[in-house]
Amino acid sequence: MNTRPGVIEGGIYRFYISHEDDRQIVLGGIRMSITEDALAAEWLNRLKELNVHVKKMFGCYCLYCDGQPVGWIHDAVLSLREVGLDYLPEGIKRPAPEDKIKELVIPFDYINAEWLPKAVQDTADIRKRSR
Repeated sequence: MNTRPGVIEGGIYRFYISHEDDRQIVLGGIRMSITEDALAAEWLNRLKELNVHVKKMFGCYCLYCDGQPVGWIHDAVLSLREVGLDYLPEGIKRPAPEDKIKELVIPFDYINAEWLPKAVQDTADIRKRSR
């Protein structure tokens, strides 16, 4: 069994990747088995310079930045709350005006995008100001 360190809710533990839990994702044409916990750890690792953590709820992970809920991590997708960021690439699916859920769908393919940490931090800052 492979283990992988990660941080969830401020505590350090290991992710156990087992065959019965595996999910398949394709990155760069390579099919990989990965668990939900490992995916959450990858998103957190990418955002490690920010004050972020996740809390598992409703079958996925709620992503917090500076104490503000800014999105959800589920499968290989980060759903970031829509706050009107105008610098994101056109490939990011934005919600339609009639959509009840106002979130940007960011696939795992964008995990290394330069704009990602800024988008998460800006979302937290805008949400803080709007409260």
